[in-house]
Formats: sequence, structure tokens, C-alpha cells
Amino acid sequence: MTFTTVKHDVKDLSLAPLGKQRIEWAGREMPVLRQIQERFGKEKPLAGIRLIACCHVTTETAHLAIALKAAGADALLIASNPLSTQDDVAASLVADHDISVFALKGEDNDTYHRHVRIALDHRPNIIIDDGSDVVATLIQERQDQIPDLIGTTEETTTGIVRLQAMLRDGVLTFPAMNVNDADTKHFFDNRYGTGQSTLDGIIRATNILLAGKTIVVAGYGWCGKGTALRARGMGANVIVTEIDPIRAIEATMDGFRVLPMGLAAPQGDIFITVTGNKHVIRGEHFEVMKDGAMVCNSGHFDIEIDLKALQGMTKEVKQSRTSTEEYKLTNGKSVVVLGEGRLVNLAAAEGHPSAVMDMSFANQALACEYLVKNKGQLQPGLHSIPTEVDKEIARLKLQAMGIAIDSLTSEQTEYINSWTMGT
Repeated sequence: MTFTTVKHDVKDLSLAPLGKQRIEWAGREMPVLRQIQERFGKEKPLAGIRLIACCHVTTETAHLAIALKAAGADALLIASNPLSTQDDVAASLVADHDISVFALKGEDNDTYHRHVRIALDHRPNIIIDDGSDVVATLIQERQDQIPDLIGTTEETTTGIVRLQAMLRDGVLTFPAMNVNDADTKHFFDNRYGTGQSTLDGIIRATNILLAGKTIVVAGYGWCGKGTALRARGMGANVIVTEIDPIRAIEATMDGFRVLPMGLAAPQGDIFITVTGNKHVIRGEHFEVMKDGAMVCNSGHFDIEIDLKALQGMTKEVKQSRTSTEEYKLTNGKSVVVLGEGRLVNLAAAEGHPSAVMDMSFANQALACEYLVKNKGQLQPGLHSIPTEVDKEIARLKLQAMGIAIDSLTSEQTEYINSWTMGT
């Protein structure tokens, strides 16, 4: 029996050996975070800092947690999504690394919110958030703890939208680092990570052939771009739906058909929402879908698909496969929902590949260091990752990949910094 004095709520500590093995495997593809962890271990930039992280508890997140502990942080980890936790990883973090983890795959909403409050009981100086639920709870329920807070970091589009709303309402009274918009995050994590892992989740859940299918991608932000690109690469016919005219033009110029969801609904075989908004697929869309159409979400919260409306149109629900539920509609057709409408890449698969999370979590780790170094100097509100930090992450990644790039000559440097040297 594994014994630990670290506070935790995980499924089974006996799963730790498998979790340790999988964490080590993921580390092979995370050289940037490994270098940061090594430096953190020597410099201890987060010594004495109470830190909570609300993240998907995966093998990649484990390396972020380990790096933060190496930096000296008193860290506690909770799950940001009820279906994304990898129970063996959670067990290993507790048993092998003495990190407090409160995360259970399949936890209900009450458990999730209980874990959020347990995390806030840690009285954090820094919050790493994924969707801004922890920050929102802090503002709504724990105003007395705000003076303890140095700042927060956020790595999702949904979370940034919520922080912007908090700023407009005048309740964001502390610094928040916008990790999501760092170039080394959204260019790679959102596009290549979401693109590959979303299709991986669909295939694992269904074992269907994507070639020849019509796939409807709702939203053409960076996640939508990556998903549409990968779907086309697998031989699918891709339709994009959008509300933004500029993104709609971009999708058109990239060679995709662009339609309103009402017109796309009867044509799609598979629907993927990647918008961060709510009820992108609604009752009127389910009504006209093909018999057997599949719907899934790879945006953020499970509200992108209006499951309550679907349930109201349904006479029977059956589990067809793991992470696959078939809704028999009163009109005689069926709609298949993957991963309960939650993030399909995490509910049905393992999330993003380690290589892209290497850069995303490098941003998170360095954002925490930046907040501590600039304590008391940053104004309340959203702050971008400094360009020099973004470029340093890219440089470390290239170095690890064995890729060299050019440098400016002195003549070129002089030219681009001069306004008098014309053609």
C-alpha cells in the first residue's frame, strides 16, 4: 500500500507506477520545460509562493507541476474538466512527487466545485487557471483572499474572454497573464495540438473512417483552423461555420466551404464545435441532421452543444461504445454524442501531444516567474507574455529539434533600424 501525508483526492494510489511510466514517456517530447525545470531547481524563483493550478490532469501537466515544485512553489493541482483527468497520473503526482492533487476522472459537478474551494483554501498567491472558473469563484466568493494574490495565468480562449468581461465589469483587480495569446502557445497548441488530438479522440471513440465523410467545423479560430486542416488531410470534406466575416473569408480562401449551421446541419456526418461559446449546435440543428450524425466538442465547456435540447427530443439513450452515446430521437433518427459533449480529445483520448504542450506549459511556468519578479509593479488587468520570453521558448524548442536559423548581419540590422536608408 502506498503511504503519503500529502493531502489529496485521487482514485487509487496503486495506479502510481503506471502513471510514473507514462509521465516519463511524455517527458521525452518536452525538452523546453525540462530545461526550465533544471534552471528552476537551481534558482528557486517561486520559493515561498503558494500556487494552485486548475488544469487537465494529464502526463504533460504533470511535468508543469513538477517544474513548479522544483521552483520552490507550494503547489496544489485540481482538474479543470471532469473527464480529462488521467487517474494514474494523478496518483503518481501524489505518491512519487508529494504534490497535492484533487482530481478524479468522471467527477460530478459538486465534486468539481468542492475541489475548486479546497484549492482556494490553500490561499494562493498565484492561480494557473483553465477557463477562469477558479478566478471567477475567488471574485464571487472569496473577496477577502484577493490581497494574497500576486496574479493569475490563463491559457484558454474561453478563459481570456471571461477575464476580459471581468475587466469590463471592474472586478479584475489584479494582474492576469494572457498565456493563451502567446505565439508559442496558440500557433502550435491550438492549431496543431487541437487539430491532431480532436481527430484522435473521434477515431478512438468510434473507429470510423474519416475519408469521404463530411465534417462540419464550427468556428475558425486557431483551434478550428487546425481541426479543419487535419480533417481535410484525412480525406474528409470540410464545411466551416462562422459568425466572424473575416474568419469566414479566411476559411473560404483556405479552400473550405463556409455555410451557416442551419444549412450545414443536413449535410454533415460529423460535427465538431471549437468556438468557446454556448449552444452552437441547437435543437433546430439536431432536427435536420442525418440519421446517425455524430457531434462532439473540442472548444472548452460542454455547453457548446445544447444537450438539454437534445434530451428533450429523445426517447431513448444508449451507450454504443466507450465515450459514445446514441440518442434515439422522436422523429425516428439518431444523433451520436461523443465524450458527453466535453472535450473529445481528452474525454476519449489523451489530449494534445506532449511536443506542443511543452511550449504551452513553458509559457505557464515562465508567466508565474514573471508575476513574482514583477510583484507590485504590474497594473490590474490582462498582460501579454513578453516578446522576449515568447522568442526564448521558440529558440529553446528549435535548439532541442536540432534546427538552426540565420542571424542578422550588422548591415541588415542597421538597415531595418534606419528611416533614412531607402531603396
